[in-house]
Amino acid sequence: MTLTYLDLTPEQRACLDDLPFDGNHLVSGPPGSGKSLLAAQRAVMLALTGTQVTLLTRSNLLRQSLAAVVHGLGPADRSVRVATAHSWLTDWLGKAPSTADGSYDWEACYDHAAETGPVPGLTLVVDEGQDLPPDFYRLCRLLQARTTVYADECQRLTDTNSTLAEIAQRLGRYTHVELDGNHRNTHQIASFAAQFHTGGDIPSLPLRQGPAPRVHRLPPRGAADLLIHLSERHPRQTIGVIVNSTHAQFSLLGSLERRAPRLKPQLYTSRAPKGRYRTLDLDRPGIVLVHRASAKGLGFDTVVIPDTHTDTAVDPTSAALRMTYHVLATRARRELHLAYEGDTEPPLLAQVGRGVLLRG
Repeated sequence: MTLTYLDLTPEQRACLDDLPFDGNHLVSGPPGSGKSLLAAQRAVMLALTGTQVTLLTRSNLLRQSLAAVVHGLGPADRSVRVATAHSWLTDWLGKAPSTADGSYDWEACYDHAAETGPVPGLTLVVDEGQDLPPDFYRLCRLLQARTTVYADECQRLTDTNSTLAEIAQRLGRYTHVELDGNHRNTHQIASFAAQFHTGGDIPSLPLRQGPAPRVHRLPPRGAADLLIHLSERHPRQTIGVIVNSTHAQFSLLGSLERRAPRLKPQLYTSRAPKGRYRTLDLDRPGIVLVHRASAKGLGFDTVVIPDTHTDTAVDPTSAALRMTYHVLATRARRELHLAYEGDTEPPLLAQVGRGVLLRG
């Protein structure tokens, strides 16, 4: 098996080449810096040493995206497994690692680790590592796994998450590499996302130009019209529609299938155990309807956030809300559209200047 580099900048390639095979490593960087691509490349590179490698993420939809990248790199010998952290823990523990209330039973995991001892040759690569709790990294240390974590603590969308400091503390001895640059967004999209940046310095803006993000005032149930228009205008693009509830996902799906069945929209929900709403073709052009909680790590040519009115009652200074919009906006590679229903623009968007966000 040989390694094929995919669309890496010199800085990204240096980050990949300079990380030692052994030991623990923490790679941090802002949205668009290439962490997910590097995580997949890192997993394949480590597999070249002759060991089995597991590439982990919290989100099943991101797992699907990473599996496609790994497949594109060509490890035909299946030496890289791509899995969610939950499924990997279930296999290792021999049962679901969660308790009756849905929380993780970390004490059971620690007891099992004490009984079985370290796992020889265990090699883990973790993408979006900030979305896993500190207890997970303590377990990695107990198992003496060589662990490489790609993370950005300014992109947390979950209640159980880790800061970079918490990841580093639990891993023990490690090296830390910081990535810079935004290779996903246009200058205009990154400028909009910067309005909601929380913590630390605002990353440098990309040079690539594109249309400014736009907010649309919609009539009730008017989001389908916007999506049909964008699909007809960009038939070869992926259009990620990111909404705030499963009900909104299926409502939009029903409207689109009735009015424009030729579009064949896809929908993902973590509640589906398998089948149409669980496994997607993320490389196929067209509409993909996802919940906000599943958007992390993904990228689409065009992103539409059609239900910003659902955040009207939330304090616009809320760090959680601002972080959410920062993450959602930076999923867009070329165009970003936001929309609301009602007479009043949501407070979070109303504070963004017209030079950054177009109206109408």
